[in-house]
Amino acid sequence: MDDDKSRQAAREAALRYHRYPKPGKLEIRATKPLANGQDLARAYSPGVAEACLEIRADPSHAADYTARGNLVAVVTNGSAVLGLGNIGALASKPVMEGKAVLFKKFANIDCFDIELNEADPERLADIICAMEPSFGAVNLEDIKAPDCFVVEKICRERMNIPVFHDDQHGTAIVVGAAATNALRIAGKRFEDIKVVSTGGGAAGIACLNMLLKLGVRRENIWLVDLHGVVHEGRSEDMNPQKAAFAQPTAARTLLEVIEGADLFLGLSGPGVLTGDVVARMAERPIIFALANPVPEIMPDEVRAVAPDAIIATGRSDYPNQVNNVLCFPFIFRGALDVGATEINDAMQLACIDGIAAMARATTSAEAAAAYQGEQLVFGADYLIPKPFDPRLMGVVATAVARAAMESGVATRPLDDFESYKTRLDSSVFRSAMLMRPVFSAAAQSQRRIVFAEGEDERVLRAAQSITEEMTDRPILIGRPEVILSGCERAGLTMRPGEDFDIVDPAKDKRYRTYWETYLSLMARRGVTPDLAKVIMRTNTSAIAAIMVHLDHADCMICGTFGQYLWHLNYIRQVLARDGRHAVGALSLMIMEDEPLFIADTHVHPEPTPEEICETVIAAARHVRRFGLKPNVALCSHSQFGNLDIDTGRRMRAAMELLALREPDFDYEGEMHTDAALDPELRSRIFPHSRLKGPANVLVFANGDAASGVRNILKMRAGALEVGPILMGMDNTAHIVTPSITARGLLNISALAGTDVSHYA
Repeated sequence: MDDDKSRQAAREAALRYHRYPKPGKLEIRATKPLANGQDLARAYSPGVAEACLEIRADPSHAADYTARGNLVAVVTNGSAVLGLGNIGALASKPVMEGKAVLFKKFANIDCFDIELNEADPERLADIICAMEPSFGAVNLEDIKAPDCFVVEKICRERMNIPVFHDDQHGTAIVVGAAATNALRIAGKRFEDIKVVSTGGGAAGIACLNMLLKLGVRRENIWLVDLHGVVHEGRSEDMNPQKAAFAQPTAARTLLEVIEGADLFLGLSGPGVLTGDVVARMAERPIIFALANPVPEIMPDEVRAVAPDAIIATGRSDYPNQVNNVLCFPFIFRGALDVGATEINDAMQLACIDGIAAMARATTSAEAAAAYQGEQLVFGADYLIPKPFDPRLMGVVATAVARAAMESGVATRPLDDFESYKTRLDSSVFRSAMLMRPVFSAAAQSQRRIVFAEGEDERVLRAAQSITEEMTDRPILIGRPEVILSGCERAGLTMRPGEDFDIVDPAKDKRYRTYWETYLSLMARRGVTPDLAKVIMRTNTSAIAAIMVHLDHADCMICGTFGQYLWHLNYIRQVLARDGRHAVGALSLMIMEDEPLFIADTHVHPEPTPEEICETVIAAARHVRRFGLKPNVALCSHSQFGNLDIDTGRRMRAAMELLALREPDFDYEGEMHTDAALDPELRSRIFPHSRLKGPANVLVFANGDAASGVRNILKMRAGALEVGPILMGMDNTAHIVTPSITARGLLNISALAGTDVSHYA
């Protein structure tokens, strides 16, 4: 009864998801403004004629003046939909919409889903071919076998754009990547293994053809379907695709051919394989039971007879889910970006290599966060990456684009693969492009960065990335056994003493030096020897600050837990000397269009005019670190003197102080935030403003306003935060917030890894 209720609840939730707040999963949005008559004249008549004439003169210009170069058709006739069978074109529409959403989500590719009422494969192919002018590529989906073979063959022969049947080739690519790594773990080679496969449909045949390309010998492949072994001379339920794998044998059953098999590939149905049959396979068997939702055999049944088996399924609740989303968005991304005329074998093999290599590399922090509780370390239970691993875009699409160029099917070849990969990564890691100048500057120096909360998994992953992407040396404060077990659990390859250092507060030989130094700094501020000893055993932020003070580190990063001002207190105690003091906290908010800097978000609740002036100057200096020109707005509820209130008075006083400093950047105030961001509005209110264009730095008159804007942009506008950047401390200390990610820690580490003095 509980199972029935659970299924009913899941069904209702799925229906609500599709129906509300508006029916379906897709909508069309304009990418150009249409706000006035001029826009209309350019978008339609007469301006549109110019684009039409350019394309008529040179068809390749369609990629320049239309959306075609980033537009894929997802086409089906609904004859073989998921596990639902031939449900027809209309009923298949939710699936095709879902496929289009995956394209957009994972690779930023636009799609139209097209469901066609046509059962005849040749006529279906004619319709698809006729749509070539509309699209940059075609994804065939859920067309039954053997019709799908006919449709794809005709379309590929007649169309000059990529045509890819994902049910066939997408599955085959992911299976190929999983098999590549499974054989590596098992110590076997493609050319030596025996393969037994159940299911002679489109996906099954495509997987077997892919295994041939990877090196498996045709004579070592045994195909079994509902009628038994596919053998020479068989006439029942045969087609040319199955016949290619017919064996000259008297064997007729799965049991007869499974003896000594190294790899079982199931794309059939539940219960096809049993434990007794698995027991007949070779040592360390590889079982890919991919039928959905119930596989050919459940993993626990396999383990009962072969504990060392390497297992993959099509389900997300078991390790090694063979999921086409690992492949199709990125192979299309690479193909579209070089204007490929087809998706050929070289591109598919490059896709396999990229996916397989990613699983063998260190797991990304973002994937670990998306799959909490799973140990994503290369091995029998982690053969292929997870779908939400953001590295897939850059790695796989770049490999596919390169293969398209090298195999001669690219019509718009790339000049610079490194820049291309960076651009792809930046579309996933939105901070990547803005952080490029910062990382470039960090690569020119080698700083020792001490992390106060060295046991935190986000810190461990950031430290791993530092060892891979930067020249800085991470120092982690924490218990060595906890740090090492955390590295092992996360599958990190960095090693203490080689790649990073550990400071153990309980056992560090410098303990006496540390507490005596802290005492000497704080003896006249109420700190006793006993208290200094306790703090240097327990307070990791204070320990990190002392390390920087004694030149045992160049910069400290803290704040992954706890309150910002609590950490700032110890930084001020130890490091605020020799002209250093906390000026303010600056947060870079990366928006969909332009970046926006917000200050002061954490340090001064009610800054004085002098503190506001310092914040403006320091913020401008840090904005230049990102290769941007500062355009600073001093924001308050008063606008250009229209209110005699405290925030307005302080901002006006700060403006006077700035004028005396004669800074070399544009600034203006006091004003509302809408006037700061809208030059047209600002010009109507204050025509002689010295600020040109929208502001990219907003400095507020109190911490509540700055912090509120920062959090609203994060939580409601989807902005990605880099920072907070603690200004005024000569880059000796930064305090992050508990919501920081591993990627955010890497970004702040890059900022910590550079000298800021020459930006003054």
